[in-house]
Amino acid sequence: MVVIDAAFDGGNIHCVDASNPADIRLEIARDRQSDFYQWFSFRVCAEAGDPIKLVITNAGGAAYPKGWENYRPVMSVDGKTWARIPAHYDGGTLTVDMTMPSPRVHLAYFAPYTLVQHDALISSAIATGRFGYQNLGQTVDGRAMDYLRYGSGNIPVWLIARQHPGESMAEWWMEGAFEMLSDAADPISAALADIATLHIIPNMNPDGSFRGHLRTNAVGVNLNRVWDTPDPERAPEVFHVRQKMEETGVDLCLDVHGDEALPYNFIAGFEGIPGITEAQLDGLNGYKALLAQLTPDFQTKIGYPATPPGKANLSMATNYIAHRFGAVAMTLEMPFKATTDTPNPQTGWSPPRCKHLARHCLHALLLQLTGTNIPS
Repeated sequence: MVVIDAAFDGGNIHCVDASNPADIRLEIARDRQSDFYQWFSFRVCAEAGDPIKLVITNAGGAAYPKGWENYRPVMSVDGKTWARIPAHYDGGTLTVDMTMPSPRVHLAYFAPYTLVQHDALISSAIATGRFGYQNLGQTVDGRAMDYLRYGSGNIPVWLIARQHPGESMAEWWMEGAFEMLSDAADPISAALADIATLHIIPNMNPDGSFRGHLRTNAVGVNLNRVWDTPDPERAPEVFHVRQKMEETGVDLCLDVHGDEALPYNFIAGFEGIPGITEAQLDGLNGYKALLAQLTPDFQTKIGYPATPPGKANLSMATNYIAHRFGAVAMTLEMPFKATTDTPNPQTGWSPPRCKHLARHCLHALLLQLTGTNIPS
């Protein structure tokens, strides 16, 4: 007998029929009050050694069907280490043929980052004594909007992640950033603390994360489309963060995301905002160039096309923040798949690589703020 279970923190799948282990029919559930869906996270219980076939029947109608092309899900036996497993997408269904390595396995769209992990991350950061903490307010479901402050320098820098809850790689990136900033012996962290104050929101969408959503909060709001006029009732997450930004100011902001289709790490900017300055563009292009020099996991050739002048969508965080504060605001995108330029057949893009990229991003930030060039 096969049992499919997704009734846990961040879980998402609907079991249509598990009576035949050779043809288990599944559907990904939509975000509440929304048509978005693509994130899945579920457990399979069966006899170790048994062959099973899992068929996600509604994959073709997902938010980003190109995300299934050349895609492999992740699987874990222990909930800590995640490996890629083969899958086949036929334009409508995503099929996984596998032999059970254990009586219980966990499959997911990307390695999950649960609210239990989030709470542990916040607690461990506070325990170092290196971070200030504030609950900025409550989400729709009544959860805390956790905000941490690092450093005492004059330059206000904001790091936010996981506006789209299914993009769990964003909080793995945050874990890497916190590990680096928590290390009292790290010279980059020490230098950053002297010249900048980092304002950090590790998870912008805790409700969606817990509910197993792809893109929206508890009432179906895409948080990255309401920055110009956030409703305090339906999008309190953005409302509270915007209020704090008004208090601190913003010189530079990095908004961390994941992209379903493109197998690259890249940065999207704010080229189409009204009143854009050469200084802002220089900052954007300079940061990207520094990061590309620091790590082969980042590149600048492939990404989203730049928005034409004056056509930027100011409801999006990067555009709104760049326009409102005259800041260098950037959207960092990481893949759900393996990176084309630096592939890893076993893990694809993975939590450890997210964490390494975070360290390089902080190094690039220090170089940017100090006007330091890397010798070519």
